[in-house]
Amino acid sequence: MSDARAEAWTAIDGRRGTGGSATGGILIVADHASNHVPADIDLGVDADVLTRHVAIDIGVAPLAEALCGRLGCTAILGGVSRLVCDYNRSEAAAGLVPRSSDGIDIPGNALDADGRMVRLDRFFRPYHTAVAAAIAAQRPVLLVSLHSFTPRLASQPADERPWQIGILYNRDERAARIAIPLLEAAGVVTGDNEPYSGRVLNATMDRHGEAAGLPYLGIEVRQDQIGDADGVARWADLLEPVIGAAWDTFARAAVAG
Repeated sequence: MSDARAEAWTAIDGRRGTGGSATGGILIVADHASNHVPADIDLGVDADVLTRHVAIDIGVAPLAEALCGRLGCTAILGGVSRLVCDYNRSEAAAGLVPRSSDGIDIPGNALDADGRMVRLDRFFRPYHTAVAAAIAAQRPVLLVSLHSFTPRLASQPADERPWQIGILYNRDERAARIAIPLLEAAGVVTGDNEPYSGRVLNATMDRHGEAAGLPYLGIEVRQDQIGDADGVARWADLLEPVIGAAWDTFARAAVAG
């Protein structure tokens, strides 16, 4: 893997030693799995900002790794902080290189058009090329998008988010309608297109799932639920059968033709 590719994304292969199939399985995609900022980029923010939800989806990387091991599947993880380049945006979106996030200014992102293009070419495009290549090679029957969300935004402290998990979707609700009842039956406080709607922000799954008619399950776990190893293990246990049930539905449909 070249240095340029390595900084844009990383991969997990949980198929090793599991007997998992190279095709027809599950591909996990985690846009905001890292808080890494390359040494040659100065965002102009305090170091502690990089530990917060504005910089990284807390808990998502270990959760992706745990699920890959349980499900015998692979994952593509974003390799840089969302403050460097937000992969869950369209290329034209202003928030792709955010000037501020939840009330925090990011002066190092005051870029001209050329500087923005460098971020696109260095991070955004290699990441999405990697996701597309994994889909082409593996031909999964289900995509899983992993994110986490903060219990409350600093800019909206009165708006508490009570959901333990949100299942997000845009037009394609197929996997969501399988997952939501299973989570509710397990006693999980589940948001249906909450804490925000996938019809508003769903760029990565719109691009790689909806545009190709490929079923996807958009999962957002509240970050305090997966902030430590015990939480990650608990949620991997909860999510494994839910994702498996969705995969089984679509795998059977693929076989039936």
